[in-house]
Amino acid sequence: MSDFPGKGKVAVLKTSPETVLEDIEKLMKLADFEQALPKDKRTGLKINISWQTWYPACSSTPWQIEGVIRTLSNAGYTDLVGIHNDTVVVNTADGERNNKHRLVTDQYEVPCLYLYNQDFEWVEYKPKRPFLVLDKVYPQGVFIPKALLDINIIQLPTVKTHVFTTITGAMKNAFGGLLHRNRHWTHSVIHDTLVDLLMIQQDIHPGVFAVMDGTFAGDGPGPRAMRWHEKDILLASADQVAIDAVSAKLQGFDPLGIRFIRLAHEMGLGVGDPRQIEIVGYDIEQEQPWGFVQEDTFASRGQKLIYHGALKPLEKILLQSPLVPWSFFASNFYHNVYWYPFVGRPRVEAALQTKWGRKFQSYGDGNVVMPGMQPQTVIQAVAGLTILAAAGIGMAYLLGKKRH
Repeated sequence: MSDFPGKGKVAVLKTSPETVLEDIEKLMKLADFEQALPKDKRTGLKINISWQTWYPACSSTPWQIEGVIRTLSNAGYTDLVGIHNDTVVVNTADGERNNKHRLVTDQYEVPCLYLYNQDFEWVEYKPKRPFLVLDKVYPQGVFIPKALLDINIIQLPTVKTHVFTTITGAMKNAFGGLLHRNRHWTHSVIHDTLVDLLMIQQDIHPGVFAVMDGTFAGDGPGPRAMRWHEKDILLASADQVAIDAVSAKLQGFDPLGIRFIRLAHEMGLGVGDPRQIEIVGYDIEQEQPWGFVQEDTFASRGQKLIYHGALKPLEKILLQSPLVPWSFFASNFYHNVYWYPFVGRPRVEAALQTKWGRKFQSYGDGNVVMPGMQPQTVIQAVAGLTILAAAGIGMAYLLGKKRH
């Protein structure tokens, strides 16, 4: 059982674009961040980029990053670093520009670590208590970035739903930082994976904290193809389980009905039962029910057939073999070729007319990148379809040989 300062305590505040930076400092103080994060250690800000394109509630907000940096600096934390991972479907370099993250880290002279670069050393992690699943997914060993050892970590998620985990928050935000590109191998056991990752965090980091942005919140098929809502809310906690539980409750889900929250609660890694959580600041009982729902996209329905459905016997062939690019293509095609130009872009244009949209636009030169059906995207689509066709022919050939 883990015991740490701030266990079972979550700070919540309502905010506005005019006061958000000051509110983040007030929020972090309410959550006792200085007790949770030793000042003599480097402090890493795990920035979330769920899409290289800006979409409300999808990725860390620039004011979230700025507010945390200012608060830490004012409190005497001098060694700060941003932490980025990439994914097989997201270009981080584009993402930190388009989401205006780089503007903030450059302004405050906070360097960033890009864990996908080849110059980072990955070391094998030996658990102090048995893993739930990671040792089975990676029988050759579980490797984590050496640069993350013995530093404080602050997770910077947003309030949103997720096609695989119902909600995504502080615990899910560690997924990109601690696991390398083959982390998609864990998707069929994603809930247990998040619990394993929390155990690792509590072992390797002297301090763990989270600041969650719900100025825009997203429901539906997250973390990208969501419906955005202005909710004007901020959360902070040293308890990753508790902050995710409060986020889930706000969205309208039963926290203990979400496997990763329930497991972490039962294992004593944090407090997942809202009845046992101390909420300070804003009384969330004042909130009208949000009524968020989890939904699937065309791409995620296909993935679930592989992870849990009729295609489960083909999981290793489809997702852990040279055929794997088909799944990356399917996600990129759906989100970047179809969904964003035809569905997402009009939603972004509407969001920019809101107070938080105008706040986002105010960073930098005021421009917001809103891609359409660009030639490069079409070329990628044609290339992807070619790969899919070749893979289909190959699969048909192999199946034909088996029958004979």
